[in-house]
Amino acid sequence: MSQCVLICDDDPVQRRLLTETIKRFGYKTKAAASGEETLSILESSAGENISILLLDLVMPDMNGMEVLERMRNLAHRPPVIVQTAHGSMETAIRAMQAGAADFVIKPVSPERLEVSLKNALKIDLLEVEIKRIKRKTTGQMTFDDLIIKSPNMDRIVDLGKRAASSNIPVLIEGESGVGKEMIARAIQGESDRAGKPFVTVNCGAIPENLVESILFGHEKGAFTGAVAKRDGKFVEASGGTLFLDEVGELPLEAQVKLLRALQEGEVDPVGGKRPVKVDIRIISATNQDMIKLVQEGKFREDLYYRLNVFPVMIPPLRERTRDIPDLVRHFISRFALEEGKKIDGISKQALDLLQRYPWPGNVRQMENAIFRAVVLADGNELGVNEFPQIAAHVEGFEAEIPPAPRSVETRPVYDGPAMIGEESRTPETIEISKEKSQIGIPILTDDGDVRPLEEVEADMIRLALGRYHGRMTEIAKKLGIGRSTLYRKMREFGLEANA
Repeated sequence: MSQCVLICDDDPVQRRLLTETIKRFGYKTKAAASGEETLSILESSAGENISILLLDLVMPDMNGMEVLERMRNLAHRPPVIVQTAHGSMETAIRAMQAGAADFVIKPVSPERLEVSLKNALKIDLLEVEIKRIKRKTTGQMTFDDLIIKSPNMDRIVDLGKRAASSNIPVLIEGESGVGKEMIARAIQGESDRAGKPFVTVNCGAIPENLVESILFGHEKGAFTGAVAKRDGKFVEASGGTLFLDEVGELPLEAQVKLLRALQEGEVDPVGGKRPVKVDIRIISATNQDMIKLVQEGKFREDLYYRLNVFPVMIPPLRERTRDIPDLVRHFISRFALEEGKKIDGISKQALDLLQRYPWPGNVRQMENAIFRAVVLADGNELGVNEFPQIAAHVEGFEAEIPPAPRSVETRPVYDGPAMIGEESRTPETIEISKEKSQIGIPILTDDGDVRPLEEVEADMIRLALGRYHGRMTEIAKKLGIGRSTLYRKMREFGLEANA
C-alpha cells in the first residue's frame, strides 16, 4: 500500500500511538497538531498525496467540525474518519452530515481502526470511479479525472489543456494501450464542446467497402442493402468531437474524402445529391510511424499535415511507473465492484512486482491482468500468486499456483463400492426376499444403531452407479432426482465420475 493517512490530534501521545499503529497496517502517515495545520497541509501540494484524514473532533482553537466545514471548498477532499472521547449519537450524526465517512470512539482498538480505514478508502475509490464513469459517458471528463502522477505526463496535460482552448486538430501518438482515447476525451471535457457528442471510430476495424458509408453516411437505395437512410459518424458527431482511432489504417480512397470534409466542413453522403454541413472537432490517434506511412505512399501527405497540426506523444507505461499504484487501485476497485468481490487492495510485494514489470501492452494489459487476478482471487487482498504470468517475467518473484479448489473432501464418506470406471462392486447388502431376489442396503450398524442418513444415501448412489453402469441420466431418473442434484450429491459424498 502507498496511501498516506493524515492524523490530526492535539494530544502528542495520541498522535504517536496512532502513527505507529497505522504504520503497522502498511500505510504512510503524516501528523498535524491542530485544525489549522491540517487545512494548511491539505491546501498545499502535499495534500494531493493524502488518501484519508483521521480527525479529532475536540481540539482547541479550531475543532473537527470546523475543519470539516472548511474542507468543503478544497479541490482535493480525502475521506474523513472522525474520532472523539465524548461520543454520542448526535455527534456522530452531525459529523456524518458534515461529510465524514466514519466515526470512532477513543480509545479505538487497532482492529476497529484498520477496518474503518479500509472501508473509507474503498468507499472513496468507488465514489471516484462512479463520478469518472458519469463524466466519461456525458462527455465531461477532464484531466483531473485521469490517473496521472508521473512527471513526464505533466507536459501531456499542459499540451492537452492548450489544445482544448481552441478547435485545432490534434494527433495523439503512442503505443497501443497507453490511453490515447482517454486523453482525447479529456481534451473535449476541458473545451467548450464538453457535454456534446464524442463519437469514436476505429478506422482499422471498418471493412474497406463500408468506410465511406460509415464515416459520411448514405441515402436509401444508394447501394445494395441500403434499405434506409443512415447518418454517418461525421453527422453524429456534429457539435462535438470525432475521434479517429488508428487513423493510419484508413484506405487511400477514404482519405481523399476525409481531407475534403476537414477542409470544407461538409461531407458527401453516398448517393446523396448535396453535401451536408458539419461542425466537428477532429482528434486522431495512431500507434504507427505516420511519416513512414507517408513515405511508403500508404497515407496522403496533405492529409497527414492536416491532421498533425497539434501532435501529442504519450509515453508508454514503463516510462511512467509512478502512475502504476493508483492505476492498480483504480482497476481493483472497479473490477471488485463489477464482480461482487470483497477485495481490499494489493500486497506490498505484489505491487512491487507490478511496478517492476515493463508492461509491453501498457495500461490495457494491466487492466486485463487485474481483471483476471480479481476473478481468481480467493482472499481479500491480491498477492503475487494472482499474477503468475507477470511473476514469470520478473527476476526475484515466483508465483505459487495453488491446486484447483475442491468443494468436497477427497475421501468418500463411506468406503465401499467402486467409483465409475473401476471394477464394478456394490456396497454391502442384505437379502430382503428370496422369492423375488431383492437386495437392500442395511440401515443399522453392527452395534444396532441407525446409520447416518448421508451414508445410506451415499450407498444408494453407489449402488445405482454400479447397477446402471454410470449412465447418469438413467441413474438420476431411477433415483427420482435431477441430473444437477445427482452431480451435487456425488460431489458432497466424494464420488468422482471417472471416465
